[in-house]
Amino acid sequence: MTPERLGLLWGITVFAGAGARLLAAFTGLPGVVLLLLSGLLIGRSGLGLVEPLDLGQGLETVVGLLVSLVLFDGGLKLRLPGDTIKATVLRISLIRLVFSLAAGILAAHWLAGLDWAVASVYSAIVLATGPTVVTPLIQQIRLASPLADVLEAEGLLLEPVGAVLALLLLELSLGDLHGWRELIFGLLARLGGGVLMGLLAGWLLSEALKLIKPDPSIGLRLQLSLGFLFLMYALCEWLLPESGLPASVAAGVVVGRRPAVNADQLDGLIKELARLAITMLFPLLAADVSWSELSPLGWGGITCVLVLMLVVRPIAVSLASIGLPLDLRQRVFLGWLAPRGIVTAAVASLFSIRLEQAGVLGAGRLQGLVFLTILMTVGLQGLTAQPLAKALGLLLPEEEDTSEATSKTSSVTASSS
Repeated sequence: MTPERLGLLWGITVFAGAGARLLAAFTGLPGVVLLLLSGLLIGRSGLGLVEPLDLGQGLETVVGLLVSLVLFDGGLKLRLPGDTIKATVLRISLIRLVFSLAAGILAAHWLAGLDWAVASVYSAIVLATGPTVVTPLIQQIRLASPLADVLEAEGLLLEPVGAVLALLLLELSLGDLHGWRELIFGLLARLGGGVLMGLLAGWLLSEALKLIKPDPSIGLRLQLSLGFLFLMYALCEWLLPESGLPASVAAGVVVGRRPAVNADQLDGLIKELARLAITMLFPLLAADVSWSELSPLGWGGITCVLVLMLVVRPIAVSLASIGLPLDLRQRVFLGWLAPRGIVTAAVASLFSIRLEQAGVLGAGRLQGLVFLTILMTVGLQGLTAQPLAKALGLLLPEEEDTSEATSKTSSVTASSS
């Protein structure tokens, strides 16, 4: 690929993303939905102006680094006030890890026609809700706590788990792993190793940030943070593939909880960079969607996704919330909102390539079904989230400042729990 063509690819992608953001600001429509549509417009399903595979091996590197930035930003501001929220997040994550994974495999095999091995990879890929979608969505609709905290934390916790599990199931299907023992050991090793490396990197970064003088050097703080983050991610991926995602979340949590590093000031800049990353990645990955991969799925693929949205998710939330002080309105909303995001799209694109290279049948159908899941969840849930939350009375009052209302609700939750 020529340098001129590469520059044009990035120029069109960023312009399309920025245009989608501008349209969202004028119309009030969910930005993530418009970002997805912009990618479809410029990609293989539309005008054909952008072909992500032209980036070659660089696609995996760019996506990985930018996703690590988004997850680090999520870790920086991750707060779980009160035992009620912690218990809710933990229960939803554990039950979805078991129940939703098994249900997704059955739905993908029986309804979408994927063989068992590919269906298991699909179910793991779409296991997690995407913080890259959930966070901007709940901020735009001004969702009140504790639901906002629960949804963000669920995505940050399950996103790395789903990506690592999908990789191990992929290796199992390709014969690189032998048996479930190796899979479970690999899962624990990658998650545990990633978290440990992330905790260490977060502690080293926070200590380094303490040495920098306040306000005038905020630019240096940002540069140092990105340097630590990208180096940590690269080392994690080199030592334990896919461990960079849990490491990014863990590092963000450590830095965010060290008051001496002025995390609030740093978070503002990291947040803007994370938004830029989302603006670049969503159109880029959506551009890889081809109608030729979606159309063979037919009604079976659509039914599969609807079952995950309308049956599996609500049941998982209902089971997880037994005994917790969540009312029916909150359970209904938690059971509905579960859009998939950038990490899901990135993992699907990369794994599909590996399956095709290995000669596994159904690789194209895997990517098509994953992107169909993203399209349907982001489109339907993104457009209906605000009307549903408003009808259920779960939005912040207009006259209250978002941060004050969140703090007030969180303190009440903590005291009641």
